Amino acid sequence: MALQLKKHEMPVQDPKVRAHNFDEVALGYDEETAVAEAERCLHCKVPQCRKGCPVSIDIPAFIAEIKERRFEEALKIIKESNGLPAICGRVCPQENQCEKLCVLAHKGESVGIGRLERFVADRALAQQEDVQPIEYAPDAQKVAVIGAGPSGLSCAGDLAKKGYKATIFEALHKAGGVLSYGIPEFRLPKDKVVAKEIENIEKLGVKIELDSVVGRLYTVDELMEEEGFDAVFLGTGAGLPHFQGIPGEDLNGVYSANEFLTRCNLMKAFKFPEYATPIKVGRNVAVVGGGNVAMDAARTALRLGAEHVYIVYRRSEAELPARKEEVEHAKEEGIDFRLLTNPTEVLGDDKGWVRGLKCLRMELGEPDASGRRRPVPIEGSEFELEMDTVIIAIGTGPNPIIAHTTPGLETTKRGNIVADEETCATSKPGVFAGGDIVTGAATVILAMGAGRKAAAAIDKYLQEKKAR
Repeated sequence: MALQLKKHEMPVQDPKVRAHNFDEVALGYDEETAVAEAERCLHCKVPQCRKGCPVSIDIPAFIAEIKERRFEEALKIIKESNGLPAICGRVCPQENQCEKLCVLAHKGESVGIGRLERFVADRALAQQEDVQPIEYAPDAQKVAVIGAGPSGLSCAGDLAKKGYKATIFEALHKAGGVLSYGIPEFRLPKDKVVAKEIENIEKLGVKIELDSVVGRLYTVDELMEEEGFDAVFLGTGAGLPHFQGIPGEDLNGVYSANEFLTRCNLMKAFKFPEYATPIKVGRNVAVVGGGNVAMDAARTALRLGAEHVYIVYRRSEAELPARKEEVEHAKEEGIDFRLLTNPTEVLGDDKGWVRGLKCLRMELGEPDASGRRRPVPIEGSEFELEMDTVIIAIGTGPNPIIAHTTPGLETTKRGNIVADEETCATSKPGVFAGGDIVTGAATVILAMGAGRKAAAAIDKYLQEKKAR
């Protein structure tokens, strides 16, 4: 049988239908398609795909099990390295990681590794996977994990499997971090996927304390000196929005993407008035930025009833940092891309509400420090777009509360915590950090990878301490 060079298509909702609902866009493989996709794997002697996985999943092994329809075995292999497979199967940028290194990608399209991971995980969630709680030793040591986002959940899950009693302290009223407040329902269902994956981590014996702001309720020092924790992992993410600093950003109708998406995803504004979270979009919405968060905000605004939604981005399509799939989905749904366009002012009416966006056309010059061609303004090219709402999606930084309340914790000029790349150890003994709080805003899977590294390093640190 000839080798199929293209991936099996992912079934999706029709763009004209999905643009008006919050149901999941990608529908997932059925069993026959998953097995057929698994059969495309060449099972290379030296599998390159594994090198691209930040949590080191044994990819060829789990695909081999799918091929033989041993789906429970496939899940076991994935779960050895990844405690959140249904989430990663949906939101990981596989095309830049494992799938990028797949040998088939040189001749055609890589194996759909992410799609296969999602298939296995979804099947287990649908059948209410049996998770056995950890039996802790009477003298089990305690670790505090700050933040119930991807890095904190990953770290706590691994620590539990190693026999430590992990307690996660989460500032918000729901666990998940960016999985709950940032990524929209149509990409990552909250009840069907996120809540169930978190429940599975809790079933191991991990405790999650919600509405618990470390730095206010307890300091890091108090957790270690008064609450009896032997080590602390900081995984508080990067939730502080950046703005451009242009005139008019303080007008009514200007949102950070963070606030806009939090209102919709965590506080269920898309179900107003069933949930008492109001949100106003109006007819015309501009989203400034070109990353995945910008795509999420634009596609959410469309579903909330906006008639015209624009992505305003100062570089060209080749430089868009968003996943190719997200860009394609946004275009299919009717999002208008205004590329090589830089906003210079948000215009307001006499009542203090947004009425427009003043922009400047750009052209690409020489590459800058990031390796991308620098956008250069075209003189005399100013123009205005009529707008009701402007959403700024140009990145986020760390919340300073932990750094400001933890003496001896070294941070960078930008406020990120300084931590060793391999061990996640900080300048403060017994305190480790990983994910966006260290690297700045990055991907879910990189944060999870940091959580796993930290769990291994905490284990080593506590074993050595015990042996002294």
